[in-house]
Amino acid sequence: MNIVDSSLWLEYFAGTDTGNMVSKTIENIGELIVPSIVLYEVFKKLLLETTEDNALFCIAHMKQGKIINLGDTLSLSVARLGVKFKLPMADSIIYAVTIKYEGILWTQDRHFSGLDFVKYFEKQGQ
Repeated sequence: MNIVDSSLWLEYFAGTDTGNMVSKTIENIGELIVPSIVLYEVFKKLLLETTEDNALFCIAHMKQGKIINLGDTLSLSVARLGVKFKLPMADSIIYAVTIKYEGILWTQDRHFSGLDFVKYFEKQGQ
């Protein structure tokens, strides 16, 4: 299973070179898991930078994957991983989903670099 972090979804929707590198992963809908917090982050960013119609169009594409909501059991795992790896809440949720579903997390967020089950891409321009 593949979990794509918000940063790479935004790269994909923007049509950047980095977005193109993960396009096959994103377009493999049968293997795609989308934590609901990623829907929130992408929708908010797109609302700030584009139109609501565009943001909803992008979210509709994301919703083709399996959406994972935060429940009580997952919440405890999120807290444990957040403490263990010193991750912010949203990133702890994303990483907990990755672990629970034995997936690969595709990300540009540096604090995931070096963690198990992570495919890290250096942000261009850094």
